[in-house]
Amino acid sequence: MEPVIEVGGLTARADGALLLDGVDLTVRAGGVTALVGPSGSGKTTLALALLGETAPGVRLRGSVRVAGVDVVGEEGPTRAARDVRGRVVSYMPQHPAHALNPARRIGSVLTELARLHRPDGTDGSGGTDGSGDSGGTGRAGGAGGGRSAAGREHAAGALRAAGLPDDPGFRRRFPHQFSGGQRQRVALAQVLACGPSVLVLDEPSTGLDTVARLRLADRLTRLAADGYALLLLSHDHDLVRAVAARTVTLDRGRVAAAGPTPEVLPAPAAPPPPVAATAPVRPSGAVLEARGLTAWLHAGRRGEVLRDVAVRVPEGGCTAVVGPSGSGKTVLARCLAGLHERHRGHLAFRGEPLPVLRRRTARQIRGVQYVWQEVRGSFDDRRTVLEQVARTAVRLRGLTPREAERQARAVWERLGLSSEHTARHAAALSGGELQRAALSRALLAEPGVLICDEITTALDSVSTELVTAEITRLREESDTAVLWIGHDLALVERLADDLVVLDSGGVVDSGDSRTVLGAPRSETTRLLLRSRHLGTAGPAALEPVPPGVQRKEHLQP
Repeated sequence: MEPVIEVGGLTARADGALLLDGVDLTVRAGGVTALVGPSGSGKTTLALALLGETAPGVRLRGSVRVAGVDVVGEEGPTRAARDVRGRVVSYMPQHPAHALNPARRIGSVLTELARLHRPDGTDGSGGTDGSGDSGGTGRAGGAGGGRSAAGREHAAGALRAAGLPDDPGFRRRFPHQFSGGQRQRVALAQVLACGPSVLVLDEPSTGLDTVARLRLADRLTRLAADGYALLLLSHDHDLVRAVAARTVTLDRGRVAAAGPTPEVLPAPAAPPPPVAATAPVRPSGAVLEARGLTAWLHAGRRGEVLRDVAVRVPEGGCTAVVGPSGSGKTVLARCLAGLHERHRGHLAFRGEPLPVLRRRTARQIRGVQYVWQEVRGSFDDRRTVLEQVARTAVRLRGLTPREAERQARAVWERLGLSSEHTARHAAALSGGELQRAALSRALLAEPGVLICDEITTALDSVSTELVTAEITRLREESDTAVLWIGHDLALVERLADDLVVLDSGGVVDSGDSRTVLGAPRSETTRLLLRSRHLGTAGPAALEPVPPGVQRKEHLQP
């Protein structure tokens, strides 16, 4: 089969730095090719080049052909690149917040994308998509009505293909009304609504629980079987082993390895059984505590997302919160951080009531620091990232700018960020680098409690080890308490003393982490455990999910 993507000698430079160095890549239809490598290795730069796009200040040279169209030449992106974007090749970014319009309901956006990019509805004729948001300016009747109906059907099909419901109520939601994992799938639906033949997916498993991740693997396998060409950028090597026939490894902008996935990423040896913990005895008092916490999305206590939740984190301890995507984990974190105000119940920090963020004292703000999953929007593009990280210590601890910068550099080095990164702005850092910068910013406050919401999903294995080592050091040396939200159950087993399992906004399991994972009481916990192993048998082992079906599988371990 002829290649759909052909990249030859691609080079990318920015401010004297070499981001890509003579990269060659071929992707064929009907299969998945994976692109792996450390954070900052050039994966996203290469992915954007397939659309003839670059980050600000990046210059491309070389050859990129997509479906026979020259997208990049020796002088950089070509004019023909605009003709392939969306209709031929669609890109899903790592952070879905960048792809979703916060001011529009998802149904109207999906319908509009289908009309703009598909041959059966390119004039954007009128009507609505059933979401209550107009998708165009023409009349709904006649031919325009037919195109509107086609656009709505394409939008519904895209939602189903992404593993989401296609009912009118769901299509009427705004992006902020979804969990991180759900936003990831809405972003995938936007890509599919365009009707492309090439899908470029940047970390599509970010924010997904083990069950949703397994379904994603099924979904990608089915898309490839339907003839799509998929380029998968991922740090999730288990997902890569499950779906990709071929893998290319980038390291510092160069192709370090390429070939069949079992050769490039051989299956790891089975991990040894966990050793019984000999953790030090912790004080019984909680540094951070929530009791009877109920939260809702809309005025009038409508749209309940948490129901009578209790969680506590002792000094120097680590309490983990897990559960399916959309179970309420991030809303819980935002309530504790003071960012979600529509709630009732008792919140306390060191025994004192904890108000919403705008009413907290400087001591309380410093004491409870929150690192969330999608950090890109929290950085100002007008200042270097190091300036913003150091400012935390200036404002909350009263350090001089010079001393704050010195401490910021020290934290950066422990997290694997080099001095080269210190002068960069946010747009010049990879997702994994920005995630570590956000963690550094919180650590500069020297908090009593650190709330970590999926902070390792954008990291490679080496960076993840550096982050967890730093968190362990803080717990041991400074008695920092940690609330850890994540889907990686192996990491939860290593880090957490206690575990809370959420489902549909309520606690379904809680207690000592080894007890909960070793003898789960709820079906939710058992299903998460059964779904955790992925990629050990390769693509052929995955059973495709029939179109439009979201199965409630009871998966074998």
